[in-house]
Amino acid sequence: MDCSSSSTELRLDNARKLLMQAGVAEPTAPVGSVPYLQALVDALVDLSSRDPLTGLANRRSFELALAREIDRVARSGEPALLLVLDIDHFKRVNDTWGHGAGDGVIRAVAGVLNECVRPMDLVARTGGEEYAIVLPNCAPAFGEAVAERIRRRVEALPIQVAPGERISATVSIGGAFAPQWVRSSAHLWLERADQQLYRAKGRGRNLVCLEPTAVSLVSSEERRMLFETSQFLDFE
Repeated sequence: MDCSSSSTELRLDNARKLLMQAGVAEPTAPVGSVPYLQALVDALVDLSSRDPLTGLANRRSFELALAREIDRVARSGEPALLLVLDIDHFKRVNDTWGHGAGDGVIRAVAGVLNECVRPMDLVARTGGEEYAIVLPNCAPAFGEAVAERIRRRVEALPIQVAPGERISATVSIGGAFAPQWVRSSAHLWLERADQQLYRAKGRGRNLVCLEPTAVSLVSSEERRMLFETSQFLDFE
């Protein structure tokens, strides 16, 4: 009995340490109670879904959200936009000011992204200096406006990299709309958005390149998926 109790307490101690390291307050319910354990589990789940540097959704959360959204669009026909972003010439920041300054730039850009989107949108850090935004129920005109707003806000933001030293950063943005009424895949959607990002970078960076509307052509892979059962039907 004592051995089982000790084992349980050890696991709780490790969980509490993880929350403390992340700056998350320990649940206020009595230790070991059901409300305490539920709050502890909820906090750990939230912690595991977020990027530790920026607090944005991490790659795992982004991929799940992307798959759910493209499935929803296939069934509802509502428009949805995926934006992918990359900080321009980011290596220069690290080489000139150090990785600590680079982390500051990454956090500053993340803050701009959060300020420019709706509560229903998901903002994620998907790589070192790479981000993505999933915008449900997003008309083409709104998508263009929000992408340009992000680009301008980042460009205008002074970022402190050292005492008395501020720099500016820019981002290149690519975007693609989810195919409406078509069973597609998150991989294909992301690939199309990436193609637009490459266009923006190839045309000089600090640009927005979006597909004007959802594509109407259906690939062979999408034709096959049209007749498959959705893995996310039970979520809605």
